[in-house]
Parts: sequence; C-alpha cells; structure tokens
Amino acid sequence: MANFKKTFYKKIDHINQWRMRKVSNRNFIIILAFLVGIVGGLMASVLKRLTHFIATSIQNDIDWKLKYSLYLVFPLIGILLSVLFVRKFIKGKKIEHGITPIIYAISRKGSRLDPSNIYSQVVTSAITVGFGGSCGLEAPVALGGSSIGSNIARFFGLQYKEVTMLLACGAAAGIAGAFNSPLAGMIFAIEILLPEFSIPVFIPLLISSAMASVVSRLLYSEPLFTNFNSYWQVSALFFYLLMAVLIGLYTVYFARVSVVVNQWFRKIKNPYNKVWVSGVALGLMILVFPALYGEGYLTIQQILNGQFNAIVKNSLFSEYHNIGFVVFGYTLLTLFGKSFATLFTLNGGGNGGVFGPSLVMGGLLGFAFSYGINLTGLAELNVPNFVVAGMAGALSGIMHAPLTGMFLIAEVTGGYTLMVPLMLVCSISYLINRTMLKHSIYTKVLAESGDLISYEDKDRSVLSMMRIKYVLETNFVILRPDETPKSRQHDIIHSKRNIFPIVSHDGKFIGLVNSEYLFSILLGELDGLDTAFEKLAQKPNDIVVIHESMESVMSKMNKEDTWILPVLGPEQKYLGFVSKSSVFNKYRALLIRQGHYLE
Repeated sequence: MANFKKTFYKKIDHINQWRMRKVSNRNFIIILAFLVGIVGGLMASVLKRLTHFIATSIQNDIDWKLKYSLYLVFPLIGILLSVLFVRKFIKGKKIEHGITPIIYAISRKGSRLDPSNIYSQVVTSAITVGFGGSCGLEAPVALGGSSIGSNIARFFGLQYKEVTMLLACGAAAGIAGAFNSPLAGMIFAIEILLPEFSIPVFIPLLISSAMASVVSRLLYSEPLFTNFNSYWQVSALFFYLLMAVLIGLYTVYFARVSVVVNQWFRKIKNPYNKVWVSGVALGLMILVFPALYGEGYLTIQQILNGQFNAIVKNSLFSEYHNIGFVVFGYTLLTLFGKSFATLFTLNGGGNGGVFGPSLVMGGLLGFAFSYGINLTGLAELNVPNFVVAGMAGALSGIMHAPLTGMFLIAEVTGGYTLMVPLMLVCSISYLINRTMLKHSIYTKVLAESGDLISYEDKDRSVLSMMRIKYVLETNFVILRPDETPKSRQHDIIHSKRNIFPIVSHDGKFIGLVNSEYLFSILLGELDGLDTAFEKLAQKPNDIVVIHESMESVMSKMNKEDTWILPVLGPEQKYLGFVSKSSVFNKYRALLIRQGHYLE
C-alpha cells in the first residue's frame, strides 16, 4: 500500500511537471473551472435528490392529520441521525456549518478545506432537512462545493491564489446547482468570498456556475419556484420602501436572536442533550406551525400561486382559514417561529444553513405586509410581488449581500420585471442591517476572534492574519542564572545577536542582558566578570505571550519604542523573541499573497 501511494504521487508529480511546462496557470485554471463546475453541479443534484427521496419516503401514504403527530418525532430523528453520522463516521473531526468556515479557510487556512466536507455535508444536511429540520441546503452545498474546488487545486499543487480561486468556483457551482441560478452563484462568490476582485476572476466563476447549472438541470430539473411575470405599480413604491425598512429591522432581530440561541446551546455540554432539546422544541413548533417543516419553499410557492390561506388551511387551525385577520396573525407567528426553528435545528446538531430560511422569512414577511395592507383597505397591493421582494430583502440584510439577493430572486422566480423594487428593497434592507450591525451573521464570529480579512482596514487585517509562532526567533544564546560572563565568554563574543535571554534550567524566563553591557564587563570597564547572570539580569520593557494577537504585540512595541520583546509560554517558559524585523518581513509576505489573491 505504501509503495502504491508513493508511485501514485510520483506520477501525479510528473503530470504536474509536464502541465507546468505545457499549460499556463491561467489556462489550467479555466480547465479546472470546468471540472469544478461539473462536480459541484453533480453534488448539488445528489443532495437535492437525496433530500427529496428521504422526505417523500417517510411521508408516503400517511394521512395529513396523522402527520401532525409525526412532526413531533421526525425532526428529532433527523438531528439525531446527523449527530450520530458525524460522531461515528467522521471521527476526530468537527462538522462545519454554513458559509463561515469558507471565509475562515480563506483568511486563516490558506483556502484549505477538509475533503470530508464533500460527502459529510451532503449526507448530514439531506438527513436534517429530509426529516423536517427547519434549515436550508444551500450553505452545505456551498461548503461542499468549496471543498471540491479547494482539494482539486491542492491535488494539482497550486498556490494560494489559485486554490482560493477554485474554492470560490466551487462555492459558485454549489449555489448555481442548488438554485439552477448561474448568475447568482457567480455573484455570491464575488460578494461574499472575493470582496475585492479583478475582471479575470469572472471567467472561471462564470464557467463553474454555468456548468453546475447545466448538470443540475440535466439531473434534477425541478425548479425551486414556478416562474411568474408580474409588473409593479409605481403607486406602490411607498409600500415597497416601507416594507424594506421592516425587513431591514427584522434581519437585525434575527442576527441578535441567533447570538442568544447560540449562547443557550453552548451551556449544554452533552451533544445528545442538545439533540433532545432542539428536536422536541422543533417538533412542537412544527406541530403548531407546519410551514416550519423542512426548508419551507412549498409554503412560499403556494402564496405565489395565489393560495393565500394555505398557510392556515394545512394546520390545526384549518377551520379558520377563511378569516383574513387569522391568516395575517398566523403568518406573523410563523415568521417569528421560523427564526427560532432554524436556529434550534442548527445549534442542536443538525446541518444546514440560514440561506434558505432567509428567503422563507423574507417571503412570509412580504406576504404578511402586503396581505395586511390589503385587509385594511388602504391600498390593493400585488401580494406575490411583495413576497418576491421580501425574499430578496431578507437575504440581502442577513448575508450583507444585496447583489446576491437581487439577482438570485430575479433568476429563480423570473421576476426581472420587478428589478426596480428589488434594487430598492435589497439596498435599504442591507443599509439598515449594515448600519446597526457591522458584520453579517457569517462574519461576526470571525471578526470578534480577529480571523476576518477586512479590506476596509488592510493593515489591521494583515496583522490579524499573523501568529506569533510564525515570526518567533529562537537563535539566541541562552545564559543560565548560575553562570557568569567569564564562563560563557566564548559564546558571548561569537554570538550574532546583541541580546541574551537568561533562562533557568527548568525553562523559566529570568530576564535578559544586552551585549554592550556584557562586553564592558569582559573588557574590564565594569565589574561583574565572576557575577552570576541572575544578578546581572535586567527586566525587559514588556513581554509577549505566545497566543497574544499581533496587533497587541505591535502596540507594546510602539508604546515602549522597543524593537524586540521576549515571548513566553505557559508558566513563564521562555520560547524566543519577536522583533519588528520579523513582523515586517511576514507582513510584506502576506501583502504579496493578498495581492496575488486579488489578481
């Protein structure tokens, strides 16, 4: 087996050598973009088919009234199976959720994603959503697609720039395949993953998105929503603007609730207790609000088809489905229930994302708003138009991606005639959320931990990417406390450093002494030739802890006007020194890498 691997990698290396001689990197990226698009589209199709198969298999030939009792257990089973799959089949690895791991990989891991994401995302998200988990498939398919692109690039020995490019191609392919929306897939990759880009970036992304969409249409042609064409009335412009404000505020509410729910579940240490809490709570919510079952797209399609009372008609309160204000109130409760149902599913151990739920929540809010206005008699609004605009607005605010929201909804609903309302609603929702919350739901955690690349403050961003262990200098002559300048005379004279750490025999840092002081002693200008270093030790201006942020290190250096500081580990153990020279060299290397990434 070892010989086979060795031979295999040797052949791959030969292929890469030949490729580098015959094919330019730019052209090779185009070739790989086709491959990533095809594989990404295949993965999206498999995920959609598997989810549909699970959902239909467990509900076939079941009376709709009996389903209400089964709703109590289906989501719990799905979350439990997802957790068991991770713990039994992906041992030693933590399942990752959503878009955040992709952004983190670009910022911190050289755009490297674990290949296990390719299959684990498909299996766990299909189980979670197929059994009724109230989340979406789009984030898992984007993460799985990104893993495809990242690992194909690494397989061919490509550098950070190319790996990042193909990672983004994989994410674009995943979104394009999931929604049959190639334009939205490309814009998503640019807006979320490559916020600073140049024109050449478009070509590989377009190819991957287009190929994924073609493969997805061939293997799973069922559209997300039935297309419709409806013109908007200029007289309704005020109501679109008013709804945009409400959606913007709702996205802020959702982001803040997500933090609270996450904190609740963090207090539960046992993963199986999380399953029980989330599964039972989710089952009860779905029992009362059946629209919370699964992704929720069916409910939105029914509303787009003009079945405005369907949300109540298929519930325990179906006898009141003809009462307008009951429909309005029940929709509002379902809207807020959706936020908790989604967050309980994800935090309890299920796999999915908030991409799909964002669309559903926006659609429900758009429906409740327009339907409520019509009930009052203030105006006669086109309800499906507001549902479509609401979906785009919610996605724009929650993800901080107005272009993705606008073009995605226009593509999947055929609502290009609503482009002006979509532009206004998406922009206003995004601006409200961006004003109140600097970071999106995907980037907030990374920003707080210093793991986010920020193009608004590049210096701070580059510093946040550094780790002390990568700039640590250890080639110093170590002096012991009981030694003297006379006994270490040879080492001191021949040292290339002008500073000497004094470290105890058990590794604890005592202090330091500079070469100028020691040379004065060795030349007889000062007393202390036979004095122990413990007595000659000087206290440094400051110290650095190994896990300290580089921003803090530079702040200490600037405050004390110091060029070099000692680095200590746990229990004051000496590890080495960090200097401005090493930091500046690393800083320059990272700037170059970012420059390559943006070419």
